[in-house]
Amino acid sequence: MDARTEFRDFLTSRRAKITPEQAGLPTSGGNRRVTGLRREEVALLAGVSADYYIKLERGNARGVSDSVLEALSRALHLDEAERAHLFDLAAAANSSTWTRTPTHTPKPHVRPSTQRILDSMSTTPAYVRNRRLDILATNQVGKALLAPILAAPRRPPNVARFMFLDPTATDYYPDWERMAAGTVAILRAEAGRDPHDKALIELVGELSTQSDLFRTRWATHNVLQHHGGVKRIHHPVVGELTLSYEALELPADTGLTIMAYSAEPATPAGDALNLLASWAATMDENNISGSESHSTSAPWPGTSA
Repeated sequence: MDARTEFRDFLTSRRAKITPEQAGLPTSGGNRRVTGLRREEVALLAGVSADYYIKLERGNARGVSDSVLEALSRALHLDEAERAHLFDLAAAANSSTWTRTPTHTPKPHVRPSTQRILDSMSTTPAYVRNRRLDILATNQVGKALLAPILAAPRRPPNVARFMFLDPTATDYYPDWERMAAGTVAILRAEAGRDPHDKALIELVGELSTQSDLFRTRWATHNVLQHHGGVKRIHHPVVGELTLSYEALELPADTGLTIMAYSAEPATPAGDALNLLASWAATMDENNISGSESHSTSAPWPGTSA
């Protein structure tokens, strides 16, 4: 990934999404040769010369000021994630970060105290992930909820790899299209924030090579910040759950985040989540006692009974 190319393509993709009407510009009628704003119109809205904006869109971000980036963010109606990504790309272009040799990121370590926090959430599915969406630790009910993802033989299991390379993902995620687009957007934002992460570069390369669906979505340059929301999951044991989730960053462990899920009480999803917690506890007890073969409970998905 080249800094100039990434900066250029991001600006171009955002300009194509904004119509003159959305930008509050008068339209002269007739056919327009561009799907969104013209370069000259972005320059006008941002308060810079057309020549300067054209230079920026060609990838020459050397010396671009924060005030110009803020003006471009307003002109292009960028949201919080897009604005942060624009600043990340500009910083990379100015520091030549993107031309550096990719470096190995130290293997993340989940501290025992973090695992204790996870384990204390006995009815709340929770896990720790890094920015590449590797799953690094879970609690008991989190292990049950994520069983199809955790069944992958490759360690650590990775949400994006499951999403695009495992055929069961479309069953697990009823809203697969939305989830897939969000997954790519999270990785795209991370690539702008830390462009020399060798493991991330390898992951993106692997997915781009093996999945046309990933490659198409990667080319949109959409970005997303993952703070919270609602997710639908079709679990192979308890059926469909509609869960709220929160992303809780760990300041002491840069790049690590606790993902915690919950359901409204006295709802079908809440009942299903309680059933999942009970089933997970039963399976764990059987595993500890070595009596799995005598259990009448359903086996872990991805394992034999």
